[in-house]
Formats: sequence, C-alpha cells, structure tokens
Amino acid sequence: MMAVGGAGYWIYEHRLTAPLPIHNDRHYTVKPNATVREVAMDFMEEELFDYPTAFAWVSWARWWEKKAHLIKAGEYLIPVGTTPKQLFKILIAGKAIQHTLTIPEGWNFRQVMAAIRKHPKLVQTLDKKLDNAEIMSKLGHPDKHPEGRFYPDTYHFPTDTTDVEFLQRAIEMMKIELKAAWEKRGENLPVKTDYEALILASIVEKETGVAEERPRIAGVFARRLQKNMLLQTDPTVIYALGETYDGNIRLQDLKNKSPYNTYVHKGLPPTPIAMPGRASLYAAVNPAEGDEIFFVAKGKGSHYFSATYKEHACAVIEYQLKEKSSRKYERQCRKYPRCAACSS
Repeated sequence: MMAVGGAGYWIYEHRLTAPLPIHNDRHYTVKPNATVREVAMDFMEEELFDYPTAFAWVSWARWWEKKAHLIKAGEYLIPVGTTPKQLFKILIAGKAIQHTLTIPEGWNFRQVMAAIRKHPKLVQTLDKKLDNAEIMSKLGHPDKHPEGRFYPDTYHFPTDTTDVEFLQRAIEMMKIELKAAWEKRGENLPVKTDYEALILASIVEKETGVAEERPRIAGVFARRLQKNMLLQTDPTVIYALGETYDGNIRLQDLKNKSPYNTYVHKGLPPTPIAMPGRASLYAAVNPAEGDEIFFVAKGKGSHYFSATYKEHACAVIEYQLKEKSSRKYERQCRKYPRCAACSS
C-alpha cells in the first residue's frame, strides 16, 4: 500500500479510519478537474485534515483501486462521523447534493423565468434585460416562441448548474413527451401538427385541474374546431391580458383584438398559453368522443358539459348567475326549459 511498516502503517491506518474533526454536517464543493492532492489541501485549509492525514489520504487514494482520478466535481454533504476513507468513496461515487426546482403544470414562461431567477443554487447567466426571443436564441432555439416548450416537472440538479442548462433540459423533456403523445394520437383530429397539439394541450391544461375532465374538455374544443366555431375559452383572454389581469374578465376584455383572444378569432391562438403536462398532451391528441360543444364551471374546478345552447344557457344560469342574483336567475330561467343542470 505505502512505503511504511509496523507502527508507521498503524498510524496511517488510524488517521484514515478516525472520524473527521467536525461537530456538524459540512458541505464541500469539488471543483471541475480537481486532483486528489488539491482536494486534500483544501481539507487542510478547512481544518478537516492535518498534514499527516492529508499525506496518508493522498497516498491511500492513489493506491485504492487506482481510482484517484475519478473524483467527481460537485457539492457534497460530509456527515458527522465520516472518516477520510469514507470521504474518498463519497467523492468517487459522485453522489453530489442535488437541488430541486419544480415547474408546475399550467405555468407560463414568465412564471418559469421568475422561479429560475429566484433559485439560489442556479447560476444566473441570462441577463434580466433579455427579451423572450433573445433568451430562446441563447438556448439554441432562435425564432421559436418560448411558451409551452418547457416540460412541467420537478427537476434535480447539482450545484453550479446554469439557468441555460436547466432550461435546455426542460425543453428536451417537452420534446420527448410531445413526441410520445403525438405518436399515439387518434384519428380525424382538428390539429395537424404536434405544435398545434401543444397549443391545444396548453388550453386544456388551463381550463381544468380535474384529471378525468381533460379528454372531455379536449373533445369540446376539437368539435368546435371541426365546426369552425370560436373556441371562446377564458384562459386565452387572460393570457392576452398578461400582467394586467386582475382576476376579473370584463366585457371589453372579451372584445380585445389580441390574436390570443378566442372570443374574437377562430381557431387556435398563435402559440401555447402555458406549459401543459403529460395528461393534457395526451388528451389533446385523444379527445373524448361525444356531441358536447359547451361547458361551464360548476365550482371547485369541475364543469358541466352540454350539447345544446339551451342546456348550456340553463347551466350558466344555475352555476354562474343563481348565487349572484336570485331575481336574475328566476327571470332568465323562464326563458329556457329546465335541464339536467338545474332539474333537482
């Protein structure tokens, strides 16, 4: 092992198997391409090693299965009680500390960038003055709109990961998920490309948080597209309003000439409006069959679906107007036959 014998060997072995002199768990970052000797010197500066221990550690590391060159860069946790031998094995195993950041389903690109810029462990390289087009160019995707292109998930990453690396990973994940969904698409879809499917999936994502409703919501939009009807979906209006949206949609908002306003423009909006998850992607390319072309929120995230305008109007009265004005409810409800929405 080393050119020592007898008492010398015992002393070296004792130094390598004695716990490090720490009373609390410590963090240590191995720099890229760092050598065993450089790491040992760092440990001396941090008073984890004295000189004899550092010398013994370097000598033993070089001998131990000749793996000294396999020390991996990253941030590591050194628990109380760790010995120098155990520390070496931690470093060559590459089990660096992993940080996390979650992109929730339904977030838009503005929200994603805000979370990235707040994360203390991501290296910030994207100037806050960059616009969306400039950011996408930095990511290697010039001339592509960022909305909808980053897969919502919880990502684990080591220290020194850059914002660009994080975003590139999320882009690649969305490519994989979208490709998988598109390959399993149904027949006679109103969307002709995977990007159109991504746009539709983003609307489905924003319309409902109830998992089992997603195919039905997608089915309503698919039939509306096939019938050349306006989609008339509030999330597109909200997206068009951007940061000016205050929680209420007003009549003038529904008349907004933005290309994202599906109360004014037929067909899909020009880009996605959010980051859709897997369930919404699959719903968009496998919409539920049926004849429903309307739905209205019932509260708590669920919806009432209708095939005719009369039934839909009655459902709107029941679920949207009844609690706001009992007189208006009674007056409006006389216009329409009682339906399943309010027959109880």
